[in-house]
Amino acid sequence: MSFDPRRLKSLDDFRHEALSETLSTNSECLARARAGDAGRLWVTAERQTGGRGRRGRPWVSEPGNLYASLLLIDPAPMERISSLPLAIAVAVHEAVRMVLPPSAEPLEVKWPNDILIGRKKTCGILMEGEALADGRYALVIGIGINVAFMPDNPLYPVTCLREQGSSASPQELFAHLFASMADVLSAWDRGRGIRDITARWRDAACGIGEKITVNLPDRSISGHFSGIDDNGLLLLDTGAGRMMTIAAGDVFFG
Repeated sequence: MSFDPRRLKSLDDFRHEALSETLSTNSECLARARAGDAGRLWVTAERQTGGRGRRGRPWVSEPGNLYASLLLIDPAPMERISSLPLAIAVAVHEAVRMVLPPSAEPLEVKWPNDILIGRKKTCGILMEGEALADGRYALVIGIGINVAFMPDNPLYPVTCLREQGSSASPQELFAHLFASMADVLSAWDRGRGIRDITARWRDAACGIGEKITVNLPDRSISGHFSGIDDNGLLLLDTGAGRMMTIAAGDVFFG
């Protein structure tokens, strides 16, 4: 993917603050939002003492990996926010692609926004939102990428960039992420550019046509992954001509 120069002008709209250590970059961004920050602020840290993943799972955060969060204020009307995870995945995929050598295993996106290398997870993305006292809405996008090491994860196979032959530092990787995120958010255009985003997402998608199981809060459903619709919802072919659309869930292949 090449960057559109018109979109790259939006790089000037983003700020970056690098910390040596913090509880979590997401918590830091939310604190800045409550204090009145205007958003479009990146916070990175060399180490997190209380990093967290989805559903409250701990996220190991020792030095050597990339820990970054982006604060957005009122990024889109609420009815369009649901497509943002796809845009984030596209941006992270592009940044990681820039630092992987040709010898690395295939780089793909698992719905909605897991970044896989050789079908092994290498990135965690956590989005958190909060209605602020002044009427604004803060959305924080937390991104943790396994650069130098990978934590044990009983739920998924994992890998890191070093294992894939990349010598990139967290700082180099973040420079690519800073640029790709500005480009993709410009293309997303507060949710109006979802068709552009879903097209890019499909190009990087993992497992279309394969059998999957989707774990929902109350049940598990199996079928064949038929891709995503134009709003980014997962399409699950459960057989006998039945197609289900799923808005959120954990996907497992096989």
